[in-house]
Parts: sequence; C-alpha cells; structure tokens
Amino acid sequence: MEKITKRAMYEAIKNAVVTGEWAYEAEDVVAFCDNEVALLDKKAAKAKETAAKKRAEGDELMDAVKAALGEDFEPISEIAARIEGEDVTVSKVTYRLTQLVKNGDAEKQEIAIPAADGGKTRKVMGYKLA
Repeated sequence: MEKITKRAMYEAIKNAVVTGEWAYEAEDVVAFCDNEVALLDKKAAKAKETAAKKRAEGDELMDAVKAALGEDFEPISEIAARIEGEDVTVSKVTYRLTQLVKNGDAEKQEIAIPAADGGKTRKVMGYKLA
C-alpha cells in the first residue's frame, strides 16, 4: 500500500462530504483519524506538562515577591514598594501573589486601611507568608 499524505486524506474526506464518493477504504480513513486524534492528545498532554512545570518553577519576580512578604497582612502596594526592579508593577506583583496563594506559600485576607484625611476606611486584600 502506498503512503497516503495528510493533504490527500483531507482532500478525500472533503470530497466524500461533498460528493459522497470515498477515494480510500473506510478502514484507512478511520485509522488516519484515530492517528490524528492520538497526535492531538499527545500534543495537549505535552503542553499541559510544560505549563505545569513552568508554573511550578516560578520566576525571579515570584521569588522577590515571596521574600517581600511579611508575617502580618499587608496591602499589595506596600509589598510592591519593597521590591526593587525597573519592570516591577503592581499588576505583576498581584499576579505573583495570586500564584503564591494558589501554591499555598501565602495567605490572603481582606484588611481595612484607615483613611488619611478622616474619610471612609478602605477595604483591600492583604497578603502574608503562609
């Protein structure tokens, strides 16, 4: 049996849908489809494994955020202010804090911050080491 290329098989499947005439045997088409599904599953599993490995490793900023956490709950702005670096933003620190909470390395809780000019007390999320 000659090798059937993907292009030829897809053309045959498209032609079969349009005209109802099959260029290949049903077993060949089923084997082709099963193989393609297996390849997709393998690719998805590899991507999931790579993503999990990358998440577990973290990055330099994640380590800096973890080091900046204290024993008491503090707002994100105070934690971000302690981290040095030119590309450190509150958004990046917030993302890393969320990941640390998911990994069990940090805890979060709503805290109240008194207003400086006698206004209303603000409630924000505070983070600390677990």
